[in-house]
Amino acid sequence: MGNLNVLICIFEKRKIVSYKYFIPIKNSITLLFLIHSFTSCTSYDNSDIIVETPVQIDTTNQTGEENNFTPIGTIEILNIDKIDNNFILVNDAGANRVYIMNKHAKLLYEWSFSNNIGNDVYLLSNGNLLASLEADEPKIPLGGKGGKIQIIEPDNTTIWEFIYSSEGGETHHDVQMLPNGNIIAMVWERINSAIAISEGFMLEEDIYPESIIEINPSTNEIVWEWNSMDHIIQDYDQTKANYGVISENPNLINLNYTPQNEILPGVKGDIMHANAIAYDKVNDVIFLSINAYSEVWVIDHSTTTEEAKVHSGGNYGKGGDLIYRFGNPNTYQNPKGTRLFHNNHFPNLLEDNNQGKLLIFSNGNDIKQSTVYELELPSTYSLQTNFNNEPTVTWSFTDPNLYSGKVSGAVPLENGNILITEGDFGFWEVTRENEVVWKFNTEGFFWRGYSYSKNSPEIKLLGL
Repeated sequence: MGNLNVLICIFEKRKIVSYKYFIPIKNSITLLFLIHSFTSCTSYDNSDIIVETPVQIDTTNQTGEENNFTPIGTIEILNIDKIDNNFILVNDAGANRVYIMNKHAKLLYEWSFSNNIGNDVYLLSNGNLLASLEADEPKIPLGGKGGKIQIIEPDNTTIWEFIYSSEGGETHHDVQMLPNGNIIAMVWERINSAIAISEGFMLEEDIYPESIIEINPSTNEIVWEWNSMDHIIQDYDQTKANYGVISENPNLINLNYTPQNEILPGVKGDIMHANAIAYDKVNDVIFLSINAYSEVWVIDHSTTTEEAKVHSGGNYGKGGDLIYRFGNPNTYQNPKGTRLFHNNHFPNLLEDNNQGKLLIFSNGNDIKQSTVYELELPSTYSLQTNFNNEPTVTWSFTDPNLYSGKVSGAVPLENGNILITEGDFGFWEVTRENEVVWKFNTEGFFWRGYSYSKNSPEIKLLGL
């Protein structure tokens, strides 16, 4: 009949101690004997047995789904009554795979790509994918490299492509479609060492600060742009025009906060390492996750490109300066407020009843433990000196076993639970009461997971 992998989970004071067994199955009598042995054991009951690779037998699993498939990973069902029963779009950057699975780890749909994924890929409401991919020959070899953006139909046909890849700059990590159909993307801009020094940078090396571009897919025209180098301050070289007191200028970016990349040892110049972009359509602002600064920047998108270069204009009157920032007040030498983030990924803006809140993953590199926060943002974006500008923590989750030093994130589920992506593990589903109800693990490097309702238009358009 084949083989059976059995994962036995022993519960000790709500902590799970897992053991895997590889058992040869010779015939149906052996299988029935094993099932009887497990179910009659006094140490644990049959709810603690999870079949990792079921044999092809005509039976049903705990949730009533036919067990005649090979799961793509190991699931742990910890509280079946509280599991959200919708689908997950999985971004496995390590294997360059993007697929949809259900909570039984059944593969339902998978795409193929012309290039390696550059991290983010997600479904649009019309069933197409918006994908950040690596260019044919990426010019800036940093982590999360990209250079190519595509829109892909369900049959893998590419219907739109935009290439931004040169020695001078390259898109990377993340993209998002705006309500008007335009697309915003992050760009590394190469600044040679001579120019960097002239701007007050303390090291003699090329740097790759962050920019944002907005692309009109109908024309491939860049219709709006923001550049972080237009909004820097430094207190290293007083001979430079941008010399100033960091603590008195919370709307500006300290160029020398992270002089060398702490995320990717051996790769210099990636001084900011933005890794996520999000758009607040209610306030017309952009959120930029800055991993090396352990904070999120908020930028006024209502400006023109010219206003985005200066310090006035737009709905907030600050031009392209930061209108808000949070997660690490040390970046602007603010003694008030508590640092929350220790490297961060995926500021996920919530909607509907949770409008004004976001979920974010703090990697916790220095303590080797990650935390997911739900934050309530201020009703008005502003920054004050010597003042606690940090948002309010409305919910958080951590666990001694939750740790990924890179990537990762969290999304809300239809039943109110939170789906957490742990980059080098897989997924956790937790309740608002911090009960872990489901886990998925397999070999991979998981950028993000997105949850889609079985009844959502994009899922129906895929025929699932």
